[in-house]
Amino acid sequence: MRYAFLCTSALALAFVAGLGLAAAQQQPPTADPQQKVQQEKAQQTQSGQTGAEEPSSHAPSANPLANAVFVNGALAVPDAPANTDTVPAKFSPKNAADDALIIVAYTFRTLTDEQRRAIFEALKDQPASAFNADVGTELPPGIELRPVPNEVAARVPQTRDYRYAVGNGRVLLVSTSRIVVGVFGDANAPVSEGRRGP
Repeated sequence: MRYAFLCTSALALAFVAGLGLAAAQQQPPTADPQQKVQQEKAQQTQSGQTGAEEPSSHAPSANPLANAVFVNGALAVPDAPANTDTVPAKFSPKNAADDALIIVAYTFRTLTDEQRRAIFEALKDQPASAFNADVGTELPPGIELRPVPNEVAARVPQTRDYRYAVGNGRVLLVSTSRIVVGVFGDANAPVSEGRRGP
């Protein structure tokens, strides 16, 4: 008895679902002529045409407007800071270079030349190894790492909790995962700031 009731219920449910699908596929009733005229008039107004065209479909003008607040992503108002972090990288060489910076080395991007020199001068005379590494390189376990001295960490607080190694006349700051995060060399030699290679 239960089986027959279940079969009947399933059949009735399938029939009702089929009717619902058939009704959903029917065309909506056609609008009368008066409604069509009203619809066409509404589309001729400025507000009716608003969504007819993508704003980005027009090519940008070669010259920005004289009263534009932003030009190439930078504020173009009097006394606005120049070359901020909000300017897109394609318009700012500084931001393009920052985008190439590996995340783990981002801490050292704001160091001044004086701070960089202080790190190098304080650590350059420590025992050195015969190796070379750039930012982003993982140092092998055989290379001895020493904690940054408190005197250096007091002068350049960003170096606290890092370790260092000296090799090939350069001081390498290294994270706890043995990845080089900063390379500091002689003031006359080029210094890596944590930029990715080409």
